[in-house]
Amino acid sequence: MDTKKAVEIVESLGVIEVKYNERPVWIQNINEKSNTAKVKAINTNEEFNVDIKNLVES
Repeated sequence: MDTKKAVEIVESLGVIEVKYNERPVWIQNINEKSNTAKVKAINTNEEFNVDIKNLVES
């Protein structure tokens, strides 16, 4: 995924499914300078930072 698409998803009023390593995640915020995102795993509530390029809209 690119940074522009990640920002669109965060700003969207709807729910858009996103996965990281096949795991469903919620994008909490985006750092456009480093192209990273803080995400929360939906199933475990684990929070971690990832490269936006590794996020997949599903």
